[in-house]
Parts: sequence; C-alpha cells; structure tokens
Amino acid sequence: MSGLPQISLPDPLAQWPWLRKLNDHYAEVKPESDEWLRSFQALDAKSQSSFDLCNFPLLGSLVYPLLDKDGVRVACDLMVLFFIYDEFTDKVDGDGARVYADMVMDAIRNPHKERPQGEPKLGEIARQFWLRAIKVSSLPAQERFIASFSEYVYAVIEEASDRANGRVRGIDDYLKLTRLTAGGYPAFLAAEAGLNIPIEVMAHPVMESFCALAAESLVLTNDMYSYNIEQASGHGGHNIVTVVMNEKGVDLDSALRWLGDYHGDVLSKFRAQSLTLPSWGATVDAEVSAFVERLGYWIRGIDSWSLETERYFGAKGPEVQKHRLVTLLPRKADVTPMMAQPLP
Repeated sequence: MSGLPQISLPDPLAQWPWLRKLNDHYAEVKPESDEWLRSFQALDAKSQSSFDLCNFPLLGSLVYPLLDKDGVRVACDLMVLFFIYDEFTDKVDGDGARVYADMVMDAIRNPHKERPQGEPKLGEIARQFWLRAIKVSSLPAQERFIASFSEYVYAVIEEASDRANGRVRGIDDYLKLTRLTAGGYPAFLAAEAGLNIPIEVMAHPVMESFCALAAESLVLTNDMYSYNIEQASGHGGHNIVTVVMNEKGVDLDSALRWLGDYHGDVLSKFRAQSLTLPSWGATVDAEVSAFVERLGYWIRGIDSWSLETERYFGAKGPEVQKHRLVTLLPRKADVTPMMAQPLP
C-alpha cells in the first residue's frame, strides 16, 4: 500500500441509457489520423508521447460511434486539433493565446489561402482539418462551427489569463467559461455530419438547451477525471472540484459528492428533454432525433475514453472504472496549490 489517501469518484452515468459503442471504422481512421498529425512534426518528443497516450482517434470513435468513415475521420482530426491548440496555448499567457486564436480563425475562415511562411504549424493543421470537414458538413453546420470555434479559441484566452494570474473562479462563472473552453460546442460539428438541420431549428431553446447540457457534462466529466493529475502539478485551480471546495468551504470528498449530484441533475434534464421534443415536421424531426441520439452517445463516449486511455490514470483506468477509487498523487515539491483570488 502506498499510504496515500484515496478518493471515491461518483458515477453519474451509471444509469445512462446510451451504452459504450465504438465506431466500426476506428481501425481504419486511427492510423490515418495519427499519421496526419505526425506529418506536421509539430510536437516535441514529450508532447508527442502525451498525444500517443491519449489516443484521440479512440476518443473520436467513441463519441461518434454512428458516423460513416468520412464523418468519423473528421471527428478524429477535430480531437487532434483541440489537443494541438491546448498544447500551444497552455504554454502562453492571454496575449500569446490571442495570437494563436487569430491564426486558427484566419485558417478556418480562409481555408483555400496558403498559410504564411514560418508560421507555427497550428495554422496549417487547422486549415487542413477544415478543408476535410466542409466536405461532410451542411452550410448551416459550417456556420455554427465557425461561430462556436471562434468562441472557444477566444475563451481560452481568459483561461490562459486565469492560469497566469492564479485565479480561481466561482462555480457559476467557472461553468459559464468552461462550457466554451472545453470545446463542446464546436465538437457538435461532427454530430451534425451528414445531417441538415435548419438554422432556426438549432436556434430553438430546446436545442440550445440540449447542447448546453452536453457541453456542461463534458466539463464535469473531464474535471472529475483530470483533478488528480492537475492538483499534483499545481494546476488544480482551473477545475470544478477546486472551485466547489473554495466556494462552498468543503473538503475534497464533499466536493466530489456535490459534483456527482450536480452532474446527475444535468443528465436527468437531458434525458427528460429527449422524451419531449417539439415537432418541426417529419423530415426535420428525423434529423433532430438523430442529432440528439448522437449527443447521448457523445456524453457516454467522453466518459468511456477517459477510462480507456492513459491520459488520466495511466494503465489503471479499467481498475478505476470498476471500483471508482483513485489514490491521490503527491503534489510535486516545486508547486503550491492555487488559491482563490477575486477577479478584477
């Protein structure tokens, strides 16, 4: 025994009706997507090793199990783009993150324009991803992606500023920001692959609520599983677990129980709304039903991937999945925990 304390993770998806499902094209698209990233030589050895452990094509294939090969390849490449963008922006402050945000959005808005000589590879990665994505996306879906991806990249600037200044937000403010910075909204582009849902339908309050609930579930799942390695490295301040402990004045176990209850409420709302969809006519209703089903699998897939790769728990993911027990890692000697500071 290590003698280190253990925590018990809640399991809000225990009764989730959408079960784990892997896309049939995973074995084909994984080597293609992996080689696509390697062709840029954009990562140093340490970052490439981290990327390999994460297996982002597995993520794309778990969260979008119903897509055809072209659709799931776009999904896998989008997961890669998220990782690369995080890698670039995690190392800079708010000003540096803005430079990368401008670069990525220019590449996506102008995919047929060659990127400038000497530019970081991030711009070309974004450009090539988008050229592939527009082939499987309707025009309304493309418009929604550009808007939501812009919100994502510029929201990351605030996250970078928080990290640089050691700020810990309150619960509501934190969730408002991380629903954008976690990348959930632009990730729904792949959930629309092959569908053609009108703009006014996706703008309906019910549909906006579905997307918001799914995006929030992503934040809660990611933060629960990433908390251990983040607190050990001194980066736990930008995590819902730390946010809850700070705002409510509770210990770690109590914060995790709160997280489990809150996440359960989010999922209950999603399930209830999925049973009472409005009608927009038979053709559109079929498209909407397909989209909602894909979101259900998307929520499950995030959880499954978190426990099946080595990103959060090394080789112990299956054990954590079974017992929900995690041994807390000791905090590195050269870091101190982030404490709450008021936002200016």
